[in-house]
Amino acid sequence: MPRWLRFVLPVLAAVGTAVGLTVVSTPAYAASLTTVSSFGSNPGNLAMYSYRPDGLPANAPLVVAMHGCTQNATDYFTNAGWRKYADLWRFALVLPEQKSANNSSSCFNWFETGDTARGSGEALSVKQMVDYAATNYQIDRGRVYVTGLSAGAAMTAVMLATYPDVFAGGAIMAGIPYRCATSTTSAFSCMNPGVDKTPAAWGDLVRNAYSGYTGARPRVSIWHGTSDTTVAPANATELRDQWTNVLGVSQTPTSTASLPGGTSLSNYADKVKVYLVQGMTHATPVDPGSATEQCGTAGTYYKDTICSSYYQARDWGLDGGVVTPTGSPTASPTPSATPSATPSATPSATPSATPSATPSATPSATPSATPSATPSSTPSAGPCVRASNYAHVTAGRAHQSGGYVYANGSNQAMGLYNVFTTHGLQQTGANYYVVADTAC
Repeated sequence: MPRWLRFVLPVLAAVGTAVGLTVVSTPAYAASLTTVSSFGSNPGNLAMYSYRPDGLPANAPLVVAMHGCTQNATDYFTNAGWRKYADLWRFALVLPEQKSANNSSSCFNWFETGDTARGSGEALSVKQMVDYAATNYQIDRGRVYVTGLSAGAAMTAVMLATYPDVFAGGAIMAGIPYRCATSTTSAFSCMNPGVDKTPAAWGDLVRNAYSGYTGARPRVSIWHGTSDTTVAPANATELRDQWTNVLGVSQTPTSTASLPGGTSLSNYADKVKVYLVQGMTHATPVDPGSATEQCGTAGTYYKDTICSSYYQARDWGLDGGVVTPTGSPTASPTPSATPSATPSATPSATPSATPSATPSATPSATPSATPSATPSSTPSAGPCVRASNYAHVTAGRAHQSGGYVYANGSNQAMGLYNVFTTHGLQQTGANYYVVADTAC
């Protein structure tokens, strides 16, 4: 196996009740995200961050939230919306953080067997963080939940499979079934186009993660954008098959519902729920605003559609019944303008094709390939497609040379050949594409 491949990122509710708007005053934050320097043997060499809102009661719930690739704990804490509800409804947060020493793109190693088995590696490190919080923050061990985006979502599936005795529920945001991949090479096909297995075959992978376990299993929520080109939406179906099989329910939903932001909800006996966000790319769904059901900050990997943290927290019962709707409902939010192509921290669930050194979003010295002039006879512009450089090359809209990507036809430089640098491309002629970041 090539050396660089080892460091690549191959990553990677009971809702149903419509609620009115409640304007929430902004609290005066005194609590802050805190580093925990020692929480156990930490065989996965992860960092631990925790957040305890002011006035946290004894026996409060705990949510473990895991970032995506090239992100960190602070980024996910700041933008995904969980802080708002931790303050509002008084529960604690633990945010594991990957180190570049483990993965050059700071992705959780969801594809490494040593990190995805009960009692070892990164999975055990996360479990030790829960143990630390339970002991030191007086957390209710019966109300511990886990969620994450992309590589963090794939690791969420790992935690639900390996520690069903620890978690009461989990929410997988643009993730991948447990043990879909057991090597960096197989991770690519798991992410896109996805791997098809029978529900029983998927279920066996989970059952084998803790052989002989007969206790209660966590409820599972699956969130995915229908336009995700990084982790194919087919993974949402495979995740549904895996967890409905494990939890012993049919793959036919018992009910369906429509939620804001073009979101459809399929409910499988209140044990598995699948949320599909129409038109959303690879992201955590957020909905910036001050109303109770609004949260988060929009960005390249935080899409303004629906506040998933709100719906998930309520599904887990973390609101404690304290929300009293006031005011009138508003129309579904309008997606924000396309965010910058290079956010301060951009997650990805797909493998990078860059060497082991941590790649930057834009090469420091761009090759001198000069874009050729646009053809004099240009047909009407075709659809605009935003995707990773890797996806553009795979789809034939761009090509790579020397580790860098160029748009077909125009030869416009697009940066490194990987899955976390994204651009919009618009076709203006036969096999002729131009970079159109502001248009897509």
